[in-house]
Amino acid sequence: MLSRKLDAFIERHYANSRSALLLKGARQVGKTSAIRKYAQTHKMNLIEINFYEDDSARNIFKGTQNAKDVLLRISAHTKKKTSLPNTMIFFDEVQKCPEAITWIKFLVDEGSCRYALSGSLLGVELKGIESVPVGYMAVKEVFPLDMEEFSHCLGLSDEVLARVSDAFEKTVPVDEVVHSALIKMVHLYLVVGGMPAAVQAYVDTNDLNVVEEKQKEILDLYKWDISQYDPEKKLEINEIFNLIPSELDAKNKRFILKNLNEHARFSRYENSFLWLKNAGVAIPTLNIQEPTFSFKLNELRNLFKLFQNDVGLLTCQYASGVQLQLLQGEVKQNYGAIYENLAAQELYCHGFGGDEHELHYFNSKKQGELDFVIAQNGKVIPIEVKSGKEYERHSALTNVLANRDYNIESAYVLTNDNLHVEDRRIYMPIYMLMFIRKSPTPANQIFKLDLHNL
Repeated sequence: MLSRKLDAFIERHYANSRSALLLKGARQVGKTSAIRKYAQTHKMNLIEINFYEDDSARNIFKGTQNAKDVLLRISAHTKKKTSLPNTMIFFDEVQKCPEAITWIKFLVDEGSCRYALSGSLLGVELKGIESVPVGYMAVKEVFPLDMEEFSHCLGLSDEVLARVSDAFEKTVPVDEVVHSALIKMVHLYLVVGGMPAAVQAYVDTNDLNVVEEKQKEILDLYKWDISQYDPEKKLEINEIFNLIPSELDAKNKRFILKNLNEHARFSRYENSFLWLKNAGVAIPTLNIQEPTFSFKLNELRNLFKLFQNDVGLLTCQYASGVQLQLLQGEVKQNYGAIYENLAAQELYCHGFGGDEHELHYFNSKKQGELDFVIAQNGKVIPIEVKSGKEYERHSALTNVLANRDYNIESAYVLTNDNLHVEDRRIYMPIYMLMFIRKSPTPANQIFKLDLHNL
């Protein structure tokens, strides 16, 4: 069973709160497995109800008067006792039964059981919820395994990871033996990705054919879900999803609407792009007009790149033979799209994208294009991702750093080589994406205003 950061999050949640926990995210990212693992570890009486597989389970909430009534119906429906000590009730695929979320407040208040929920975002519309149980349910978005989790699955020790993290903080090179091994790990991650089923298949067999079979099953599942969840837009959404690899492989990697339809307008297709983003299967990266703090004010929402939620799924969609070339570290062919997708995926799950905001890139006819622009520790940081050997050629980055209006102190250039610094450019190995994270909210933000002297 894979070890994940999510496990520690779930442990902390139930150790410190009686509230329910809702795990949300795309299908096959490990939500259900994480809840089952927690319940098994703590020897809980787990009562699991999957509303996707069991339509009749929705009747549990129809006409109920109180939480006791709901628990009696759950017991009758599942043939399991809810009265046993250390019982957890797990509502899986709750997008098929919004009533379960409505009732969580009352069930948590009743107090005899612990509660977990999960829901995939494929077509999720919770308009049927009468009231959101604020204070009674925490929400956690779940992503595929990131590189750090993947490295742990391969046996990388915490001690080695700490040394690499220390090198990142001090901007010094990594030990060459460690560096070489981690670059090979990155190349493997580009092929396997972070979908739990694919990672488990690799850990169990080391057979990339088995890994590819799992990836194709997930891609087929996503396409099937598209057709099931939004029948009116299914052809449009499916076409966009299928175009992601070829659009990323184009020269500027930007999604060109004319490739969908010669007369396509963004206003017509916007909801379909949003659907894929909300489903968790695609990561939009919006163009900004200026690399400054006001990202939202600078966004051009009709100019964007669209990445896969998992780099392994993207690689799987390219021609056969790409996997072997990546594993051998061949850089003759341009793998910029795959490397950029890896960066987008890591940055997104590290807090630079999500429900409230997007990832961003910068593109200007006069100055050129930067792959990503992030805000970290009160500073704007451009990020360039280079898969080849000529990674020191980047006119756009030179132009932006030279522009005094932007006041940019430093930039990251992610490469296959070891860390070194030139002027304000920090050239770092691409595995150091593991340590580029959004600044945490300060623990103490108390501010007192005294108006007594007025």
